[in-house]
Amino acid sequence: MPTNPLVALDRDHLIHPVVNYRAHEQRGVTILESGHGAYLRDTQGTELLDAFSGLWCVNVGYGQQSVVQAAAEQMAKLPYATGYFHYGSEPAIRLAARLVELAPASLRHVYFTLGGSDANDSAIRFITHYYNSTGRPQKKHFISIERGYHGSSSQSAGLTALAVFHQNFDLPLPSQHKIPSPYPYRNPAGSDADAIIRASVAALRAKVQELGRDNVAAFFCEPIQGSGGVIVPPKGWLKAMGDACRELDILFVVDEVITGFGRTGPMFACEAEGAEPDLMMLAKGLTAGYAPMGAVLMSDRVYQGIADGVAPGVPVGHGYTYSAHPVSAAIGLEVLRLYTEGGLLANGIAQAPLFEQGLRDLLEHPLVGDARSRGLLGALELVADKSTKARFDPALKLHERIADAAYRNQVIFRAFGDNVLGFAPALCYTQADFELLFARLKKTLDEVLDQPDVYRAAGKS
Repeated sequence: MPTNPLVALDRDHLIHPVVNYRAHEQRGVTILESGHGAYLRDTQGTELLDAFSGLWCVNVGYGQQSVVQAAAEQMAKLPYATGYFHYGSEPAIRLAARLVELAPASLRHVYFTLGGSDANDSAIRFITHYYNSTGRPQKKHFISIERGYHGSSSQSAGLTALAVFHQNFDLPLPSQHKIPSPYPYRNPAGSDADAIIRASVAALRAKVQELGRDNVAAFFCEPIQGSGGVIVPPKGWLKAMGDACRELDILFVVDEVITGFGRTGPMFACEAEGAEPDLMMLAKGLTAGYAPMGAVLMSDRVYQGIADGVAPGVPVGHGYTYSAHPVSAAIGLEVLRLYTEGGLLANGIAQAPLFEQGLRDLLEHPLVGDARSRGLLGALELVADKSTKARFDPALKLHERIADAAYRNQVIFRAFGDNVLGFAPALCYTQADFELLFARLKKTLDEVLDQPDVYRAAGKS
């Protein structure tokens, strides 16, 4: 079969995110051609069940014609409108109002970005401005969580606590600090929910005391840690961390880039615990990946502090060319309609028990040490020894073998480097889709276990 010329063009010119450049040059690109519902098709004609919603984002599934139509109509009517110079567009205004309607009651204002990384970066800038504006310029230190992910921009990557985003980038910054992940499967406090919550609250208090509460600006967290391995804290953890932030007089900032828009069941994960952030970042499911867009939702207290902190006529110097893009906003409005009136949130909630049970059934597999999920966000953690929870030797490159076998078995999910398998099926999944997912997933695990060196590493020799 002749080589696809696109593969050569990709190798020569296109820089891909978060890959080893030399490895990608050697491997070549996998080109996806089309998608419908929960399925993708590559240029070789292989149909693939997508169990990761693209990159945690295609929550409504592929090929939703009403979304395509909304984009086309807006593009024909007004393809671009700047938000500078007091201009705006109807879709962006309506989308901001709708988000405030759906979000926790503490959040009253919306700033639109292009995605999650720049939403987190914008949040850092807004927080810095807020404290400078309100006469507390010494509050410059930020706390986040080990294994957390808050983007890969120049500052947000420092809040991210994954080493690959720091190496050779001179991060984290001296003002960026971490506390341990709640991580129930590997928590020194054990698996007791109350003990885990107490440990996290104590760690936050200790870090604030170490830095000085007059120096700490904010605490950033994900309701569920996505790229850190789909780590699901106990219920009540998020609310407890928010309460601690208020007690410590630091801003409570929740990153719902992955968990928002029905991914964990309700529209936002905060809703399940009655958590009310000072700022909340959104992206991914906001447009279901059909166009780039993110958002920072802000409390009235923070907004008023920034607004009153500049002299009359002086602008707040933060903005992006494509903030509040009208086509992205039109898409966002239609995607929100599909979640609510279209029944996708309800379907996600209805299918979640099937997803959870499918993951838990795989605890019987010799490779699987832990199964965890909330809503349609879940993971399997593979271990060499279930009793000790010992990880596999990285030299095995087990995650690469899993990903390759999965593709051969026509299913896509995330195989992390520490052998956590992440899943984020679209909210349009049916019972039949889940049955197919778990059949193909078990076949994948069986095939990899049958490889002699993996079999030996799992203690089966």
